[in-house]
Amino acid sequence: MDAFPELLARRVVLFDGAMGTMLYEKGVFINQCFDALNLERPGLVEEVHREYVDAGADVLETNTFGANRLKLGAHGLEARLAEINRAGVRIARRAAAGRALVAGAIGPLGGAERTGGGLGPAEQEALFREQAEALAEEGVDLFVVETIGSLDEMEAALRALGGLAPIPVVAQMTFHEEARTPAGETPEEVVARLEPHGPAVIGANCTVGPKPMLDVVRGLAAARRGPLSAQPNAGLPQSVAGRLLYMAAPDYMATYARRFVQAGVSVVGGCCGTRPDHIRAMRRAVAPFAPGRAVLVSAPEPPPEEAPARTVPTAEKSRLAALLATPDRFVTSVELTPPAGWDLTRLREGALAVAAAGVDCVNIPEYARVNPRLAPLAIARMLQPDLPAETIVHYCCRDRNLSGMQSDLLAAEAYGIRNVLMITGDPPKVGDYARPTGVFDVDAIGLVRVAARLNRGTDAAGGRFAPPTAIHIGVGVNPGAVNPDLEVRRFREKIEAGAEFAMTQPVFDPAVLERFLRRLGGVRIPLLIGILPLFSHRNAEFLHNEVPGMAIPEPVRRRMELAPTADAAQTEGVRIAREVLDAVRDFPGVRGAYMMPPFGRYELALRVLDGALPVRRGSARTG
Repeated sequence: MDAFPELLARRVVLFDGAMGTMLYEKGVFINQCFDALNLERPGLVEEVHREYVDAGADVLETNTFGANRLKLGAHGLEARLAEINRAGVRIARRAAAGRALVAGAIGPLGGAERTGGGLGPAEQEALFREQAEALAEEGVDLFVVETIGSLDEMEAALRALGGLAPIPVVAQMTFHEEARTPAGETPEEVVARLEPHGPAVIGANCTVGPKPMLDVVRGLAAARRGPLSAQPNAGLPQSVAGRLLYMAAPDYMATYARRFVQAGVSVVGGCCGTRPDHIRAMRRAVAPFAPGRAVLVSAPEPPPEEAPARTVPTAEKSRLAALLATPDRFVTSVELTPPAGWDLTRLREGALAVAAAGVDCVNIPEYARVNPRLAPLAIARMLQPDLPAETIVHYCCRDRNLSGMQSDLLAAEAYGIRNVLMITGDPPKVGDYARPTGVFDVDAIGLVRVAARLNRGTDAAGGRFAPPTAIHIGVGVNPGAVNPDLEVRRFREKIEAGAEFAMTQPVFDPAVLERFLRRLGGVRIPLLIGILPLFSHRNAEFLHNEVPGMAIPEPVRRRMELAPTADAAQTEGVRIAREVLDAVRDFPGVRGAYMMPPFGRYELALRVLDGALPVRRGSARTG
């Protein structure tokens, strides 16, 4: 068998199809670690590989798509990373039997592929290198880095592979139907960013079916003269008798394989849903063609440039934004507790009481458990007409996909709800449901980027609209995080992405906040410091031991324990909170307080703020 560069120069190269689809059809449950089958059921993996060789595939991808440390760690298999990857190469090599090349398959890191990510470039690079080294040591003929959703992650992978032996690399991004990556990058941007890294092939795989991938291919071909690849899914999955099946027929896939080659593609194959019969049909379709000679392709005329829509300056977005831009103005906010049902009578009474006391904003958080609760956006909409204070709605990435998030942010703009605190969210707590799930299409950093684009009149896929939104973008930050370096880095990334104000987790020790601000080296956006008046010693112990992000110093818990009565404990909780507030209000960057009254006891928050609230003059609102 020729080496990959020689094969690529001689004919259209045909990759294999889906490994996961085939394993699933052979009885492997989707909650298993498919990569571990290299050790547990090597004969089954080899059987799939052999079926693709018999169908005419020139290249077999190893069963190692998810065999990186992060994804294997979810199954407790990270210690067997090298073993799993090496076994994957050996199995593919046996099945190939000299009739096909073996490509070391490397997929996204898991979590880090989401827009924004949670890993730094060096961390991503190290994770890719670890997997690639095991594949290279076992002797792969080429690497395939595939289904990558952001150029930052793909560049980290290419840097990692560039330091190894000179093994050819096929770099395949994944695109949505709008011909943009999940991170919003165009085919032209993909080529411009990846070509300097020198991959043998640049292309696309997964996510979409053949027809929308043809648009992606044409965009790649317009920007690159070198080899291209296309490995689409077999259409979009459909539910048939309770199972998700890919319905594109082999002849349909073959027709588009021919069109890909006519558009300039040198490498074709299939992703999710493709089987040996698809690959067999594609072999027949592309056999007559020489590689990389684009025909029947005319680049469409670019649309005329539109004048950019006027974006709203931060200070004009809302009353809160204006107050935060006012020197020497200390802003106050009190958190409301979402009710169990839809009746907002008590919540409205509490909101009106704190607003009448002079509080600037009421804060509406997401409910942490999965029991049904009215969404913060709906609560804000219902309170808004008769509330003399603005709302700040929390918006959690955990429960929505990217399309739904954009729709919700547009709805917030339409409702006149401008202040949105964007948080990633903790994994869902069980609540009343046996198997709660999270979506996490993007994390908070990614959502901030999306909101910032909406504020410029552009959605995540690049579509334009006018007028742009005027979302006042808030983010969370935890000064007492277990990993302060990671928290600092992520906070800086949120600011770079477009955050305009921040709200902290509750602070119980001013020294913790002071150290965090010193480590941060300056705050570029206003901070609202979280203040939580403790209710009792039991409340303090629960928060410290069972609530993510909470850390209550032992001396504070001891003070609550020594309170002789329930009333005394509440008074002590208010006293501790007021001491913290007095200590931190003059720290650099601190522009206000974010009160979190326990159990909806708003009077405790007002006792902490006593003397810190301005006299309210009327109830007019701006923004």
